[in-house]
Amino acid sequence: MFEQIIISGFGGQGALFAGQLLTYAGLEEGRNVAWLPSYGPEMRGGTARCTVTVSDEPIGSPLTDTPSAVVALNPPSLEMFESKVVPGGLLIVNSSIAREEIKRDDIKSLRIPATDLARDEFENERMANMILLGALVRITGVVTLESVMTALQKNLPKRRHHLLEPNRVALQKGWDMAEEALKG
Repeated sequence: MFEQIIISGFGGQGALFAGQLLTYAGLEEGRNVAWLPSYGPEMRGGTARCTVTVSDEPIGSPLTDTPSAVVALNPPSLEMFESKVVPGGLLIVNSSIAREEIKRDDIKSLRIPATDLARDEFENERMANMILLGALVRITGVVTLESVMTALQKNLPKRRHHLLEPNRVALQKGWDMAEEALKG
């Protein structure tokens, strides 16, 4: 297995956190991992993205111009990375914010209104990243959902442990939505 995944959005949407969790989940499974963050100077509202590499073999470089999957949390991320996904790869889009149509037909794509779902079901828009991460894990099989939850429990500061259950539910929501999309 060799997956290079870009998770990208506005600062404050949790793109870097979702990437860290994915990386820690890979470590839980004994995989080789790399996490490479990139963000603008703005704390919230600027761009933030990370590249996560999960592999069964040693990783030569954490950089990629051709990710196997992209999670686009906002319109600029969709615009920037849709063209870079390898043919046959995966593009997951937060359709609550990124409403543009996906132009490519040589990739798998899934549109999830993650921000709307997070607001309506969790009263917290910041759970959108976990919904999309759950969908990514289901479709790619890069790690198990259980590994993501273990990584969350181990790496979430104790003062935030009250968020473990909502995060678990959000991850499961994304998983279930991806499951439905795969059936249809």
